[in-house]
Amino acid sequence: DRLVRAGLWTGWCPTHMMSSDVTGATLGLIGFGRIAQAMARKAHHGFGMKIVYVKPSPADPAVVDELQAVRCDTVEELLPQCDYVSLHCPGGKETRHLMNAGRLALMKPGAHLINTARGDVVDSKALIAALREKRIAGAGLDVYEGEPHIDPGFLSLENVSLLPHLGSATIATRTAMGEKVLANLAAYFAGEVLPDRVV
Repeated sequence: DRLVRAGLWTGWCPTHMMSSDVTGATLGLIGFGRIAQAMARKAHHGFGMKIVYVKPSPADPAVVDELQAVRCDTVEELLPQCDYVSLHCPGGKETRHLMNAGRLALMKPGAHLINTARGDVVDSKALIAALREKRIAGAGLDVYEGEPHIDPGFLSLENVSLLPHLGSATIATRTAMGEKVLANLAAYFAGEVLPDRVV
């Protein structure tokens, strides 16, 4: 998109801007909840991807069977196997910088990291260094440490896609989010149990 808009595209070439296939590749999921499982279904059934995951407790056996998913005991076991690693874990003290320099070094040189979870799960400085030095092939980020402020080191890199935290930005999803708020307010004022209590 940037190339075309800048008027720099000179026409089709068989070796221009080549990338890797997702078909048949291995997708590693760190976290295996509802969103990760939805991604796994699309990847496995849509692209024939092999699914590996790490989760503190075993997943639903029916889901594991459907996706032919393989559970890894640790993040360190999962990372070297994957062509794509997608983060689906909560943020917070326990997961801050879960993807640090040491773990990024365990990824394949041709692998991509995808973060649509929480920004603090990835050590930005370590990821920038891994991308700049081509120790991993690329990254796709929708969330950032300290957002909306983004480490300027990302801005000069061509092997990272940067999105403005819009993973849920569909009309249907945002409408459903609003309806959840209204349902919780109605339950609160009626003295009922909140359907989506946080604390």
